[in-house]
Amino acid sequence: MNKVSFKVDLCKGCGLCVSACPKKILALDEKALNAKGYHPACITDQSQCIACALCATMCPDVVITVEKL
Repeated sequence: MNKVSFKVDLCKGCGLCVSACPKKILALDEKALNAKGYHPACITDQSQCIACALCATMCPDVVITVEKL
């Protein structure tokens, strides 16, 4: 299974990664706020990730790491 991780405290909740994901498995976490007061991005179904890394490529703050396992 591939792994996507986020530096949650650096995410500004812009949503670019959410729109870039071809599997539509990323979302902004409406139940959480990070240290900057934003709703950070999160993955909704890790098992569906194809490790394309489009989310990481689109992230302007380099907060996403994609590992192909």
